[in-house]
Amino acid sequence: MDRSAYASMSAEEQDHWWFVARRAIIDSLIRAHVPLPSDARILEAGCGTGGNLALLAQYGALDAMEYDEDARALATARGLCRVEAGALPNAVGFGETRYDMIALLDVLEHIDEDEASLRALGARLAAGGRLVLTVPAAPWLWSDHDVLHHHKRRYTHEGLLNAVRAAGLNVESSGYFNSLLFPIAVAQRVAHQLLRRDKPLDARPAPLANAALQRVFAAERHLLGRIPFPMGLSLYAILSV
Repeated sequence: MDRSAYASMSAEEQDHWWFVARRAIIDSLIRAHVPLPSDARILEAGCGTGGNLALLAQYGALDAMEYDEDARALATARGLCRVEAGALPNAVGFGETRYDMIALLDVLEHIDEDEASLRALGARLAAGGRLVLTVPAAPWLWSDHDVLHHHKRRYTHEGLLNAVRAAGLNVESSGYFNSLLFPIAVAQRVAHQLLRRDKPLDARPAPLANAALQRVFAAERHLLGRIPFPMGLSLYAILSV
């Protein structure tokens, strides 16, 4: 991503409604769909500036890899785990370690070789392990936000599942999320494109709005797996070998 995007992400990850609520949803997905032993080994592939490390470290011994040097330095400074240089699909790192859970959270859309990357991570899963995956959804929502963050693509549900199956992985659970706010997000993105506003699309809103958006988005953790959302800004998948 652009240096400015990494700096913004690091500053916002603690309090911005999207990051806070997404962590709550990921936590819920892990608890519901990922069977972990008491001595679980965890890997975050593409940890960025490290906003998810504290969450993932609760589940076991955590390793993290990150391609970008600046982001890796910010993640390392959190002091939560080993953070090593790495890249997908051919340089996952950490020797031949097998993991009970691998998290790939809004990373796959940055990589040209998405199927090869999924295949490489699948090869690093321990017996019974799970790959927890999130990606941006709805290709028709492509905007300046995607350009700023150097996305290669947004996914349809069918397109994501096709990539997963081509990589030889099994789908344990999948679906859309960030759905309750979807109509508002669509309207915001259309207005942003039409008006060509200079303010970044993902800038943190005022405190009251930030808190309200966080509550609505995070509430979806109680609905995932019970209500199949027909659309959302993001997709998740829980994968196995």
